[in-house]
Amino acid sequence: MMKNGEITSNDAVFFEDMFQPGMESLPYILQQSPEKYRPKIYLRCLAQAIDPDDFVHVWGMSKWMSLYEQMCNEIPGVNILATNEEMVAHMRIANWVAPIYNISGLSYGKQEVLDRVGPIKPFDKRTKRVAFAARFDQEKQPDFYMDLAQRVRKSNPDVEFAVLSGGPLRSNNEKYLTRARELESKGDLKIYENLKKDEYYKLLNDSRVLFNCALQDWVSNTVSEADTVGCNVLFPAYRSFPETFANDRDRMYIPWSSEDAFQKLNILLARPHSNIGKISDWTDGTVDRMLDIIEGKGEQWRRDGKHYRDWVSQPKY
Repeated sequence: MMKNGEITSNDAVFFEDMFQPGMESLPYILQQSPEKYRPKIYLRCLAQAIDPDDFVHVWGMSKWMSLYEQMCNEIPGVNILATNEEMVAHMRIANWVAPIYNISGLSYGKQEVLDRVGPIKPFDKRTKRVAFAARFDQEKQPDFYMDLAQRVRKSNPDVEFAVLSGGPLRSNNEKYLTRARELESKGDLKIYENLKKDEYYKLLNDSRVLFNCALQDWVSNTVSEADTVGCNVLFPAYRSFPETFANDRDRMYIPWSSEDAFQKLNILLARPHSNIGKISDWTDGTVDRMLDIIEGKGEQWRRDGKHYRDWVSQPKY
């Protein structure tokens, strides 16, 4: 298409994931083509080797992945889209040289979720359920969640702690699965497996709190979904989450304070937070922010200058 003049420098190609097999074909042909036929390239980074807690480090893939990332940074006309300010910082200390933009969220459509769910269940009619919807891998710290479940249920046995999984429960560390099954057998944990998306939303619509203790989610689609359906959310004040939560002190706990998580969880189990809906409203605009950047109208989100940390403490909404 470039050769035929169907794609020119006025066009843009967007990749939803920076890791894309065949990416090397782009610099290969772009550097052999006149500039008038070179489209702008936008790569959205999901994490990879710049993230110390990404699975690529668990599986020994980080060496070649970091070299792949260096190649991506050298693609003519490339721009990198980060999901938040903290990911930008990780890119910068990895010495990435391409222009970097913070899109401040993940691609999300709030109305599509609402259309699937139907009527939002009143908070006081919901099951006293604390849902965990992250993967059960080590970077999500499932032990922290299970510790909390055991502590809460000692004094409040009517509170249900539930793991919600779209497939069979699995992990990159077997010890978490063993402990989860033990807690399940004692009645301290419920495990909902092989959930279809609508089944998952139905459970969220009947839960009071979605709990997260991940080292990295780089925003998390689960927080947008739970916030959309009127569920309270409680996440650690760590890495990307302060930006996602606009520094909301009531719905973030001190990492990794089990005492702070315990106290804030009890409050969020009792009543809906006044800011429910604001997180999903913000992430609902992520695609618009990406389009603004691609169309040259989003330079306020550019972060490859020397003052890239100036925006860290500023609430986005």
